Amino acid sequence: MTGKEGFTMADYDNRALRARTGVAAGAIDAGLRAYMLRVYNYMFIGLVLTGVAAYATYAASVVDTGHGLMLTDLGRMLFVSPLKFVVIFAPLAVVLMLSFGINRIGAPTAQIMFWVYSGLVGISLGSIFLVYAGTSIAQVFFITAAAFGGLSLWGYTTKSDLTGFGSFLIMGLVGIIIAMVVNMFLHSSTMAWVVSVLGVGIFAGLTAYDTQKIKEMYYAGDDGALAAKKSIMGALALYLDFLNIFLFLLQLMGAQRR
Repeated sequence: MTGKEGFTMADYDNRALRARTGVAAGAIDAGLRAYMLRVYNYMFIGLVLTGVAAYATYAASVVDTGHGLMLTDLGRMLFVSPLKFVVIFAPLAVVLMLSFGINRIGAPTAQIMFWVYSGLVGISLGSIFLVYAGTSIAQVFFITAAAFGGLSLWGYTTKSDLTGFGSFLIMGLVGIIIAMVVNMFLHSSTMAWVVSVLGVGIFAGLTAYDTQKIKEMYYAGDDGALAAKKSIMGALALYLDFLNIFLFLLQLMGAQRR
């Protein structure tokens, strides 16, 4: 996963903080709740921006002729012309700049970059409305939301250390990325199905792992700017987990347009 460079869990151990400063557990818990709420709020706003941008892109890119959907000039430019590669890779460029530059940029800049990234992802995902029925997309979204909520809650409340589990999942993530690249040439429906199943499982696990890691990164002594940047990077990690679960589930369960 991207977006975690520069922060380590060991630097932000809550028990060590209480031992050093004598801060009451209740005060730390209140601060932790506020911090996690900000993480989830950022993630939610990012998902809303992505959804709005995706549907707006779709609505501007197609017309219904009565005999089917036809791409407009904008649709051909975004999804057929060479500009499609800009649409595909622009979000990646922004998220890499945000992830590797987080320690050098200010919190307001990081926040703007996260909103820009969310919007660009939405533009790149506008084409899913051409492939899948709208009701199917909505159903898969709500299934994803329910699953994500449960997994993130478990990651927040569990007493187990998920560090080793996370390392295993990250290795699995590298494996499915390689498999997806290979399948771009093989065009195997069986491999695509296997990758989707594994992808759901891996990002489900990463949701719990990332939630625990984000929780452990909390430190009551952080200044406002550092706390804000941690919240943004935490939101980015969970946003990516949610988005990938949704896309893999859509490939498995989504009903395509007739």
